Amino acid sequence: MAEFSLDLNGEQRDLRDWVHGFATEVVRPAAAEWDAREETPWPVIQEAAKVGLYGFEFLATCWADPTGLSLPIANEELFWGDAGIGLSIFGTSLAVAAIYGAGTPDQLVEWVPQCFGSADEPAVAAFCTTEPEAGSDVGAMRTRAVYDEATDEWVLNGQKAYATNGGIAGVHVVTASVDPELGSRGQAAFVVPPGTPGLSATRKLRKLGLRASHTADVFLDDVRVPGRCLLGGRDALLERLDRARSGQRSAGQAAMRTFELSRPTVGAQALGVARAAYEYALDYAKDRVQFGRPIIENQAVAFALADMKTEIDAARLLVWRASWMGRNNRPFTAGEGSMSKLKAGEVAVSVTGKAVQLLGGAGFLRDHPVERWYRDAKIYTIFEGTSEIQRLVISRAISGVHVR
Repeated sequence: MAEFSLDLNGEQRDLRDWVHGFATEVVRPAAAEWDAREETPWPVIQEAAKVGLYGFEFLATCWADPTGLSLPIANEELFWGDAGIGLSIFGTSLAVAAIYGAGTPDQLVEWVPQCFGSADEPAVAAFCTTEPEAGSDVGAMRTRAVYDEATDEWVLNGQKAYATNGGIAGVHVVTASVDPELGSRGQAAFVVPPGTPGLSATRKLRKLGLRASHTADVFLDDVRVPGRCLLGGRDALLERLDRARSGQRSAGQAAMRTFELSRPTVGAQALGVARAAYEYALDYAKDRVQFGRPIIENQAVAFALADMKTEIDAARLLVWRASWMGRNNRPFTAGEGSMSKLKAGEVAVSVTGKAVQLLGGAGFLRDHPVERWYRDAKIYTIFEGTSEIQRLVISRAISGVHVR
């Protein structure tokens, strides 16, 4: 009988300790400054690239882990340091995941290195799918891609909203409709190479949290990209469209395939934020004296911390299970990927809120990082599928009913 264990192996422990060390020594000391500046922390990204934390080699090593745990472990530790800087470092991985999930081997070789740049001059990439009228409703996408046979080019027109690294990225991966009548099944993903005319981002969006991570709306005005920029190739697209028109089941569409790969990892990021807040609140409760004793001796405070720790650990188990299932091609028959992201995001909001409350007036001040973690946590119930969308996915999976 195979042995069951939740112990991390030596490589996973080394990875955890290495990323945690980087988060402690490099990320945390810089976090408040870049949050206040609301700018991309290029010096930190460059440092991550130099030590090997930013680049495809690092991602490939994590993806190669047969347990699927290396990537969530690394994300939890980095985002424990700071979520805004963490997303500046790992935001590129979403575009890379889209290329990895839908692209051909030749496309991987051509585009993935350009997503990261070099250690001396790092670049970032952007995955652009959300639109002003197509957020959770991916099927309502209006961005169009039309094939020009005369030039073997695709012409893209439309607008993307809330794109991480939008406009400052070298490589943009853009989802677009090639057959609007098919809804989400008529969509494809395209690489827009660096410097392509017609792609623009007029302004950076100012946000509640994750302020060190660049977010912008991206506009596509007659953006022409070579035929080789269609991820997966035109023959595969035509075959998929023919299956969709004949009513056959599809393996999925471009945006949702990427989200399925990334949801447990996003859950791990939320865990990092929650754990940071819990640990800070725990230390504060041990040191803060009121009425002649540390406040942790009060049952209400101790029980709140007990609940925080329990919820974090429960969410981590869901993230690890979904990560293992995804890596080993186990189907999410009950929406396990969505479960992990739903639980972790809700826990991040709950735990950071409790941390602010436990610190009282001090928790409302920027003198303490819990207010930043509180602001950062909220996005995890919104982006890459709101909590409501996760519940929709789970309910459909467990019931077999098309819940609306």
